[in-house]
Amino acid sequence: MKRTILVLWDIDRTLVYTGDIDRRVYKETFTSVVGRSPIALPARGTGVTMPLAVRELLRANQVPEQDVETFAARIVDELPERLAGHRELLFNDGVIMPGAMDALAAVQQAEHLIPTVVTGNLRGSAETKLSALGLIDHLDTTIGGYASDDPHRPALVRIAQERATAKHGYSFNRDNTVIVGDSLEDVRTGLEGGARVIAVASGTTTEQQLRAAGAQHILADLTSTTSLLR
Repeated sequence: MKRTILVLWDIDRTLVYTGDIDRRVYKETFTSVVGRSPIALPARGTGVTMPLAVRELLRANQVPEQDVETFAARIVDELPERLAGHRELLFNDGVIMPGAMDALAAVQQAEHLIPTVVTGNLRGSAETKLSALGLIDHLDTTIGGYASDDPHRPALVRIAQERATAKHGYSFNRDNTVIVGDSLEDVRTGLEGGARVIAVASGTTTEQQLRAAGAQHILADLTSTTSLLR
């Protein structure tokens, strides 16, 4: 009998690519809360959690330090609803990464694998992206780890493990938890948080960089479900 394994999927650039929609939402929300348009926007494809990206956004746009935390809390609260307002744009312009749909289905169908997400997205934002692009039914989002749980991304692994343990009755740790992601932050999340790492070189990080960061396994993309499951 195969042991039960918790599979933690990253979302952006691993499962989906939403172009500049996130940056558009950051810009709109910053403008709404701060009262002026930002000049600088968060970097693309870093994997940094949304709460940390919001604080970087505020500081990069010379918001006084005494106002950063107040504005950050308001922006974080508003981001998921504002993204949900762009659902049609996500559906029309968002892209499912090569092989992602089949990979999700294969993991979901394997009896010994429990698929959920660990992501730098806030929970509402994550669920909006996954549902808009038709992927959410392949994942149990109720046991995932989100930036709305903790802005420190490695902490999200333990949160997901505890939720999965409560639901399924298994004890999850580094030996039976795997994170699948594309960025250096995904690798760090697994190594520091307590999960093995399958890195997918589908984002802005090369295979060499992912390997040097400590990923145990590396795939060029998700097009081979056989390789992924192995």
